[in-house]
Amino acid sequence: QVQLVESGGGSVQAGGSLRLSCRASGHTANLNVMAWFRQAPGKEREFVAVISFNIDTTFYADSVKNRFIISKDKAKGTMYLQMDSLSPEDTAVYYCAANFDRQWSGIYAYRVRDEYDHWGQGTQVTVSS
Repeated sequence: QVQLVESGGGSVQAGGSLRLSCRASGHTANLNVMAWFRQAPGKEREFVAVISFNIDTTFYADSVKNRFIISKDKAKGTMYLQMDSLSPEDTAVYYCAANFDRQWSGIYAYRVRDEYDHWGQGTQVTVSS
């Protein structure tokens, strides 16, 4: 059994910063990648960023590139998302997701929701103008 718990959401003004965390607990020995997705009201859940827990590689959505940084602490089974230069368009519920497949598909493949069967409960990020 794996549990993902997010923290760090909140409200901030445009141009501000927030740092999200997601800790995986339970049977995490085969943790492959972790990712952040977000869902704004009335919109589909969209990919934000992904990080491998076995090699040094990451991938970002174009909308957050150069503003967000994804990182990890493998020993703690924890992933982070440093979000800078936030804009109202970043307002959404942010979800973390984890993949435990033994087969590596290349970091680009893990931008797809179907690659994940473990999800956190979500944390709200609200950016005001």
